[in-house]
Amino acid sequence: MESPLGHMSRGNRLGPTDNESTDLALCGAGRFSIMPLGDTSLKVLVTGGAGFIGSNLAECLLEMGHSVRILDNFSEGDRRNLEDLKGDLEIMEGDITRSEDCARACRGVDLVTHQAALGSVPRSVVMPELYSFHNLHGFVTLCNQARLAGVTRIVYASSSSIYGDLKESPISETNRGLPLSPYAASKQGNEDFAAAFHYAHGMTLVGLRYFNVFGPKQNPRGPYAAVIPLFVSQLLRGESPTIFGSGEQSRDFVYVRNVAQSNILGLFGDLPPGAHLINVGSGQRTTINDLYRLIALALHSSITPIHVEERKGDIRDSLADIQRAKSLLGYENSIDIHEGISRTVEWCRNHPDRLR
Repeated sequence: MESPLGHMSRGNRLGPTDNESTDLALCGAGRFSIMPLGDTSLKVLVTGGAGFIGSNLAECLLEMGHSVRILDNFSEGDRRNLEDLKGDLEIMEGDITRSEDCARACRGVDLVTHQAALGSVPRSVVMPELYSFHNLHGFVTLCNQARLAGVTRIVYASSSSIYGDLKESPISETNRGLPLSPYAASKQGNEDFAAAFHYAHGMTLVGLRYFNVFGPKQNPRGPYAAVIPLFVSQLLRGESPTIFGSGEQSRDFVYVRNVAQSNILGLFGDLPPGAHLINVGSGQRTTINDLYRLIALALHSSITPIHVEERKGDIRDSLADIQRAKSLLGYENSIDIHEGISRTVEWCRNHPDRLR
């Protein structure tokens, strides 16, 4: 089936003409300008839509009035993340590593945002074959089936882990380091194949190099849980959280609704043809010790954390240069870490069953 966008030249704005009214999408409390919507509603495929980032993104797209199809195998995603979504939503159970599932999911869609992947740097160190298969083979399979279905633009989740051993701070998209983990290698592979799909087939692919994303619906369970939901859940149970190393290592923490904003701008923005690579972060540095103090303050907790040995494969410091995101997408870090932590803590308090 030919995409309704197929008649447009690549690089043009994916939407109605400029004389139509501009819709402002409300994601959380941060408002940001997007394409003029008018009466146009597009069908967007969100892979990994039952996951943490995917479900928040799907919620934003539905709020904007678009039709959303989610493809998820529910190995990492949680069906409860979809319970409160309202609008034209289709949930399709399937796997990005299977051509037939990707073909079925891409049929009749206008745009694709690819969030499905196995996360966790430490887990990838002990399961490299699994990460190569799901994160790299799955990405290529999805891109090819999207191409065959007539999709001309894909936004996909890359990662700041591709910067590896680089010491530059803040770090810009012109750099790429040695991968320090199989997870990072799989994301570098995604970027290489995205460039190949652009040069071979003329598709526009937008790789968003996520820094440390946090917010509601993030999984606090298991040995590879992300640090913020893990700290919150442990403090709510009265336990002492664990900090790896001195705690003076720093990260760029970005709230999930800001990440959803970057995807929406990548999907609908006025971009030139290409294989774009764009940092998505806050542009602000936070040490793990400072992060812990922010969370403890929000929870009115005086519990002291426990420090243990550093984890293999972790980088020391990470800070995004977000100038390209601002200039190319019009991205803003609308919700800062203080407001983001407050919202995350409130969500965790209101969903104690999700913390067990």
